[in-house]
Amino acid sequence: MNLMAHDIIIRPIISEKSSGLMELNKYTFEVHKSVNKIQVRKAVEEVFKVKVTGVHIMNVRAKPKRMGAFIGRTRSWKKAIVSLAPGERIEFFEGASV
Repeated sequence: MNLMAHDIIIRPIISEKSSGLMELNKYTFEVHKSVNKIQVRKAVEEVFKVKVTGVHIMNVRAKPKRMGAFIGRTRSWKKAIVSLAPGERIEFFEGASV
């Protein structure tokens, strides 16, 4: 499967935990389920024009949820935490405050 950079990075994750990581120059994204660390690194460098020093990827499992009498599950997805080189930053996140 040949994915473009904008298909690999689905959306940024903005939460209290990810805001704390931003201070350490680490940014969190939801990524396509079939990608690996190398593809995430190349996509972030291409889209945001920054130097990536490290990538951590994890699968987020689905959790059971209830809506009244009905039982369902949230969807499972893949999360990537991207570390940038010192002095680099992604301007996309600067206005976000949680």
